Amino acid sequence: MDLQKKLKVAVLFGGVSSEHEVSLMSASSVIKNIPSEKYDLLLIGITKDGRWLLYEDSVDKITSMNWEKSNSNLKTCIFSPDRSHKGFIIFDKECNKFIPVDVCFPVLHGKNGEDGTIQGLFQLAGMPFVGCSMLSSANCMDKEFTHTILENAGISMSKWCCIKKDDMDNFEKLAEEFEQKLGYPMFIKPANAGSSVGVNKAKNRDELKKSCLYALEHDSKVIIEEYIDGHEVETAVLGNYDPKAASVCGEICPVKEFYTYEAKYVDGTTELHIPAPIDDNTTNLLRETAVKAYKAIGCEGLSRIDFFVRKDNNKIILNEINTIPGFTSISMYPKLWEASGMSYSTLLDKLIQLAVNR
Repeated sequence: MDLQKKLKVAVLFGGVSSEHEVSLMSASSVIKNIPSEKYDLLLIGITKDGRWLLYEDSVDKITSMNWEKSNSNLKTCIFSPDRSHKGFIIFDKECNKFIPVDVCFPVLHGKNGEDGTIQGLFQLAGMPFVGCSMLSSANCMDKEFTHTILENAGISMSKWCCIKKDDMDNFEKLAEEFEQKLGYPMFIKPANAGSSVGVNKAKNRDELKKSCLYALEHDSKVIIEEYIDGHEVETAVLGNYDPKAASVCGEICPVKEFYTYEAKYVDGTTELHIPAPIDDNTTNLLRETAVKAYKAIGCEGLSRIDFFVRKDNNKIILNEINTIPGFTSISMYPKLWEASGMSYSTLLDKLIQLAVNR
């Protein structure tokens, strides 16, 4: 591929996901900050009901969640899995056309965007794309698989249990096992959902059951984890085969009882501290552990890796890996790289080049 010419980058946003709106905020920032002297953009919006549309209107309408109401004539499009195409077919009333692209940049949070689904489509088509592969995306999205793989690699995580829809018929017996292993309070999470969607904290069995039923509305299985009394610290990792962690870590300080979806993106009730108020030894250990986990689960491109640092003994506990972390103006991943000396635009440039090089 000739890197001297401007590369055509397709930025995909929206998606069939509970995090559709977050994707719009992230994508707006990405679109505005990709270096225009190096890249031409093709904007592809995916509606909540799964329609793919070529978007040619103002980026501001994406930010305001009004992109589907655009005055421009939104054209249906599809991504071709044919390896000889490497691009999008645009359906127009007058004449269908084909637009080739060099790289796809999926800014799609949650299901169908972060779970390996769209990554598999890109791999099938032989299309370079930003971010982790199909397999590592799927394994990072599924919290059961994340626990299994990383614990086998010697990385400390919280104690946990798993419950599925069919198991609810035997809930009382299972609840006893969970209580013995984990104790209260417990955190209940859908196994395959991001950004704290469907997450609750249970302080007794009645809350545990209600929280499991609620989480099962978002996924067919649920992870139940012990409560960790610790600082919530996040790291940013970048790279393919020789990944590096940002030189600083950041701490999340929720004003609410825990880091909810609303606190992350809606009501602004979360404080970010960059750098995190931790000593150099802990910072270095967090960065080393983040890179170790990144490699163990097969990540490429980028990931934000979240930890707890226990308040009683300073022990590091890995919480989760986010393969398409938020890229909004208040998102931790780009802020950590900015604090480490890399601008937002340079970060996006590096991500696209990592996709091309892979």
